[in-house]
Amino acid sequence: MRVDVLTREYPPDVYGGAGVHVENLVEVLRQRIDVEVRTFGEPRDERSVTAYPEPATLAGANAALRTFGVDLGIAADCGGADLVHSHTWYANLAGHLAGLLHGVPHVLTAHSLEPLRPWKAEQLGGGYALSSWAEKTAYEAASAVIAVSAGMREDILRSYPAVDPAKVKVVHNGIDLSGWKRIEDEETVRRLGIDPERPSIVFVGRITRQKGLPYLLRAAAQLPPEIQLVLCAGAPDTPEIMAEVSALVEDLQKTRDGVIWLQRMLPREELCTVLSAATAFVCPSVYEPLGIVNLEAMACEAAVVGTATGGIPEVVQDGVTGRLVPIEQVSDGTGTPLDPARFVADLAAVLTEVCEDRERARQWGRAGRQRAEEHFSWSAIADTTLEVYRSVL
Repeated sequence: MRVDVLTREYPPDVYGGAGVHVENLVEVLRQRIDVEVRTFGEPRDERSVTAYPEPATLAGANAALRTFGVDLGIAADCGGADLVHSHTWYANLAGHLAGLLHGVPHVLTAHSLEPLRPWKAEQLGGGYALSSWAEKTAYEAASAVIAVSAGMREDILRSYPAVDPAKVKVVHNGIDLSGWKRIEDEETVRRLGIDPERPSIVFVGRITRQKGLPYLLRAAAQLPPEIQLVLCAGAPDTPEIMAEVSALVEDLQKTRDGVIWLQRMLPREELCTVLSAATAFVCPSVYEPLGIVNLEAMACEAAVVGTATGGIPEVVQDGVTGRLVPIEQVSDGTGTPLDPARFVADLAAVLTEVCEDRERARQWGRAGRQRAEEHFSWSAIADTTLEVYRSVL
């Protein structure tokens, strides 16, 4: 069996959960079947990987149109595949067209949904209408849709009611347990400005509306003064969200110490060290299909505090591997809390509770590592993905 995996992100250009997913899935699938990767950008040295630059004729065009230009080149080259598997809207159109052109099944994995990210109109302008059209068209025509959580499956069926529920399968994201592990290195922690003697809460993520960083920064103002807040946050979606976050951090730093903002992308070993030293990792997302970052923190034995939304409750076990923060959300697709002040207060209260008992937090962290090992290995996820492939061939 030959499967062509179509993706915007692939090493070394990985900046989000979808890219991490594809990188690890391809590695284990290649131990079982023939895999060709077709990705965006500059040429890669890796075998069976072809990269496609944006067409020069579309230079200066809307970003969504440039994406479609890449998709056309990818679709043209999928001849000979038994099946094509696309990831995110960036490659969904390539998968859809390749399936039609070459008469093969198209499977897609849902890492996020355009209808649930309306703030992307800030980034793409009219291109958001194009990305939404491409995603809807691909989902409704796909031979199978893989959701990375049961929560994501519900979102798909609600967002795209024309999709047959029988073809939407749940296959969780996974974690590279050899690469993500506990590393204790007090010297590195201190060099980064973190005091290992004080409790610390760590956030890791892009600066985007869905990650809920402004809510966390408002909650941090309510934390006891001894608690440190470590932000591994960069790659803002827009200048507006960056300005909002910068202003909140600046205000926070005027009233308390121990607010550390690491804007550069940390190497994995360094990030493992930061996570290992954390009293708690926090995921304040208002939209999160699963959240690989939670698995990464669990693999480093950090207790995880996450919003009870999307796929997060399928990863974090409340009172076992960390805590879940309740949230009631508006139904307009933005994920905005119905009562933002209450969500902020609840988040602050849970974080305070976790940090007050550091030994219990350590126990939750160890339980998190065990859960990651038992339920989220890439080998098991590859086997389940192959079952989906065989069901449509």
